[in-house]
Amino acid sequence: MAQRRLRVLPSMPFVNRKSAASSTPAPTTAPVPVRSGRRTIVDSAIYSDGIRVASPTSLAETFRALHDTPGGMAWIGLYRPSQAEIHSLAEEFDLHELAVEDAIAAHQRPKLERYDDTLFVVLRAADYLDVPEEVAFGELHIFIGPNFVITVRHSESPDLSHVRRRMESDPELLAMGPQAVLFAIIDTVVDEYAPVVAGLANDIDEIESSVFDTVDAHVSRRIYELSSEVIDFQRATHPLATVVENLQLGADKYGVNEELQRNLRDVADHLTTVNERVDVFRSMLRDILTVNSTLVTERQNARMAELSELSHEQGEATKKISSWAAILFTPTLIASIYGMNFIDMPELHWALGYPFAIGLMAVLMAALYIWFKRSKWL
Repeated sequence: MAQRRLRVLPSMPFVNRKSAASSTPAPTTAPVPVRSGRRTIVDSAIYSDGIRVASPTSLAETFRALHDTPGGMAWIGLYRPSQAEIHSLAEEFDLHELAVEDAIAAHQRPKLERYDDTLFVVLRAADYLDVPEEVAFGELHIFIGPNFVITVRHSESPDLSHVRRRMESDPELLAMGPQAVLFAIIDTVVDEYAPVVAGLANDIDEIESSVFDTVDAHVSRRIYELSSEVIDFQRATHPLATVVENLQLGADKYGVNEELQRNLRDVADHLTTVNERVDVFRSMLRDILTVNSTLVTERQNARMAELSELSHEQGEATKKISSWAAILFTPTLIASIYGMNFIDMPELHWALGYPFAIGLMAVLMAALYIWFKRSKWL
C-alpha cells in the first residue's frame, strides 16, 4: 500500500480561540526537534498559513507562541509525557478530563470521541518485525482542536516525523488545519498496515508448507501464536474502521474540506481491504489448525497401529517361546525328580523304570505340543 499524497484545495482556516493581537513572527528555516529534560517533547511547532513560524523548546513557550500568532496552529508531539505535562496541556486547551484520563492510562482500543469542539482519537499502529517474525503494536492518542494538534505516543511506533515533514513540505495542505493533520496521521497508520499484512501472509504460507512436511509441537505452537497476532491486529484495524466511518459522517456537519473527505474515503477503502485480508487470515489459520490437528491425529493413529502391530508380533513370539519353554520344562521336571536318588523312591529299582520315565516324558511333551498347537500358540 504505497504512501498517498493528499491533494490540495483552497485552505479553510480554523479559528484561534486564544489568539492575541500581535504581528506574525518570522518563519524559521527548518524543523527543530525539541526535547524537555525528560525527552518527552519530540517536536513542537507553531504554524501560520501552513508555514512553521516558531519552534518552541517547552510547553510554556508553545502556549505563548500560539497566543502571539493570530490564526496560528500548534502541533505538539509528545512521547510518554508525564501526568503534569498532560494536565498542563489540558488546562491550556480545555481538554476533557475523561480524554485526559485515557491519555494518561493508555492501553485503549481505537476510538473517536468528541468533546465540544475537541476530538480525541486513539489509534493503534502496527509494525512487522522480520527477525522474530512477529507484530509489534504501538498506541497513539491525538487531541484535535480548532487551533491545535497534540499527539501522545506511548510506544516507539508510529514515527510521525515523516508525517510532519510531508505536511510541512505542502503548506497549502497544512493550512487546511488540524483536520488535515489528523487525516494524514490516520493515512500513515493505515499505510503502515500493508507490510504487516504482507508479513502475516508470508508466515501463513510457511506454516501451510510445514504442516504437511512435519509434525511437532513447534508447528502447532506457531499456529497458535500467529492466530493471537492476527486477533491483536484485528483489534487494531476493525475499530479503526468505525473511527474513519464516524469522521466521514461528521465531515459535512463540521465543515471538513471536500478534498480531505475524498482522501478520507480513500483511506477507508484501503482500511476495508486490510480488514478483509485480516479476516481471511483468521479463517485460514483456523482451517490450518484443524488440518494440522487432523494430520497429527492420523499420524498418531498410524504410529499407534504400528506399535500395536509390533506388540502383537512380540506377543506371538512370547507365546511360542512360552510354549516351547513349557514343553521342554516337562521332561526336565521328571528328570530332576528321579535324579534325587532317594532309596525309597517308587519304581527306582523297577526294571522298566527307565523306559517308563522316558515314555512319560515323550507323552507329556506330545500332549503339551498338541494343546499349544490347537491354541495357536505354535
